[in-house]
Amino acid sequence: MRRIATGLAVLWVAATSSYVALLLAPGDTVDILVGDGLDTPQIRAQIVAEWGLDRPEIVQYLSYLGRLVRGDLGRSYQLQRGVGEILSSQIWPTVQLTLAAAAAGVLLAVVLALVTAGRRSWLAQSAELVSVSVPPFVIGMLLLSVFSFTLGWFPVSGDRGVASLVLPALALGLPIAGVLGQVLRQGLERALEQPFALTARSRGLSERAVVARHALRHALLPAVTLTGWFAGTLLGGAVITEALFGRPGLGQVAMNAVTGRDMPVVMAVVILSAAVYVGISTLLDLVYRVIDPRLRSA
Repeated sequence: MRRIATGLAVLWVAATSSYVALLLAPGDTVDILVGDGLDTPQIRAQIVAEWGLDRPEIVQYLSYLGRLVRGDLGRSYQLQRGVGEILSSQIWPTVQLTLAAAAAGVLLAVVLALVTAGRRSWLAQSAELVSVSVPPFVIGMLLLSVFSFTLGWFPVSGDRGVASLVLPALALGLPIAGVLGQVLRQGLERALEQPFALTARSRGLSERAVVARHALRHALLPAVTLTGWFAGTLLGGAVITEALFGRPGLGQVAMNAVTGRDMPVVMAVVILSAAVYVGISTLLDLVYRVIDPRLRSA
C-alpha cells in the first residue's frame, strides 16, 4: 500500500509539473491554436470559450486533474484530435523498439559478464567503457554508416519489419549492456568469493556450473535494481533514436509536439513515462522477493 501511495504521488507530481510547464511555456495558447488560420476577435473568443481559457488557473488545473483521473488526456493543439488516440496509435512501434533494445542490452550484458567474470579482459572493459560513454545517437550514426550506407545490410530508415529494428535496438541497447555488464561482473566476482561458492566447488561442480547455477542468481539483485534506471534511459533515448532512424512512435510524436509547442501532447508523454517508471519500480519490488527468498522472510 505504501508503494502504491508513493507511485500515485509521483504521478501527481508529474502531472502538476507538466501543467506548470504549460503555464510557463513561452507564447500565447490562443496564438498556437489559431496557427496559420484565419485570425479574428470572434475566432479568438470562440477558442477561449471552447478550451476554458477564461477560467482562473486553479480551476483549469483542477479540471485538468479531473480529466486525468477519468483517463482524458485532452486534445492536441496541432492535430485537433484526442491525445489518447494519438498516443495509442503510435505506442506500439516504441514498445517494439524498447523491448528489442532491452533484450539486446540484457543478453549482451549477461554473456559479457559470464565470459569475463574472474578474468581481467582489457578488451571487454574497453568495450564497456566506450558503450557507456558514447551517446546512443552517435552509436546510431556509426551503425548507419557501416551497416546501412556501406554494407547495405539493413534499411536506412522507416519501419519495415525486423531488419529495420536491428540497428535502432543496438543503438539503444549497447549503453545498457555496458553498464549492466559491469554491475553483473562485479556481482559475480563477489558471489564467487562467498562460502556457498566454495561449498559448491567442494561437491565437484565445475567453475562454469558454479557461476551459472549459483553465483548468477546472487549477482542479479543489483542488476535488477538498474532496471528502473534503464527503463528511463530507453524512454528518453527512444525520442532521439526514432528521429534518427525515421521510425514512427512516441519519440516522433514528442519531437513534433515540442517543436510545435503542442503542450497537451508533451504533458501526456511525460505522464505516460512517469506511469511506466512507477509500474516498473513496483514490479521490481516483487521481483526482488522472487530472486532472494530472504526478503520474503524479512
